[in-house]
Amino acid sequence: MTISQSRRHLLGALPLLKHGAHAPFAAGSVLAGFSGAQAQSSWPTKPVRLVIPFPAGGATDIIGRTLAARLSTSLGQQVVIENKPGAGGVIGADSVAKSAPDGYSIVLATGSTHSVGPALNPKLPYQADKDFLPIVHVATAPSVMVTGASFPVSSIKEMVDLLKRSPGKFNFGSSGIGTYPHLSAEMFKWRAGGLFVVHIPYRGTGLVITDLVAGQIAFLMDSVVSAQTHIRDGKVKPLAVTGTKRSQSLPQVPTFAEVGIEGMNISNWFGILGPAAMPADVAARINREVNAALKAPDVI
Repeated sequence: MTISQSRRHLLGALPLLKHGAHAPFAAGSVLAGFSGAQAQSSWPTKPVRLVIPFPAGGATDIIGRTLAARLSTSLGQQVVIENKPGAGGVIGADSVAKSAPDGYSIVLATGSTHSVGPALNPKLPYQADKDFLPIVHVATAPSVMVTGASFPVSSIKEMVDLLKRSPGKFNFGSSGIGTYPHLSAEMFKWRAGGLFVVHIPYRGTGLVITDLVAGQIAFLMDSVVSAQTHIRDGKVKPLAVTGTKRSQSLPQVPTFAEVGIEGMNISNWFGILGPAAMPADVAARINREVNAALKAPDVI
């Protein structure tokens, strides 16, 4: 896949939501032709900053910290996590777009920052298809609807029935306006018959969990990556997962289609990107090291 093709694929948000495609590029693939930048064969000679454009505790943070630990060893320099949340991931992504293109600032981007965001907001401070170099796809993960352990439902059917009986009474949380958790929930509301549930945006899904557990909000469409810990701890109950088949991580949880809600075949992607003029050999090195890390049985 050439660099221009890779970049065009980053703008797949609306078809992705409408038609249920899973990701704008293939897992673990080389995403760019790595053209035109000056080589830096001695890289890295100092710590590398990996920006997580969401707060600690969410799926992006969990994936980023897992990779940073592996890359710190394989690169021989510390890969330092910098959580830089805000505006649905835009602030963190923009900081990397405007950073020096020397390979020492990269971002773990998502469908929220580089597919959905640009499709919904043409006034973003960056151009997703021009200001970044796609380096490597890290993961694609479905969403799971979770509710608090004490919330008075135990199935999707019960949740839908409750929401239909009380339009406008209940809230749902997300990691921000226009993010995948937000749009996944809106898709659920539509596919379940036009439910009226109020959206409460937070700065990250990790921040939603406290209110979810306390019963202040009815549900969250969380990534299976971050939801698993809370499910195992008994803090939340999983009701259904997106996608055409059950998640290997949550095999006991039915898909939305299994319980009669069609069209929920959506998932979020995670990928490492750098500034557009990043050196070709540095991008290729990161790609190789990430692919090697992803082959480890205890990674993601």
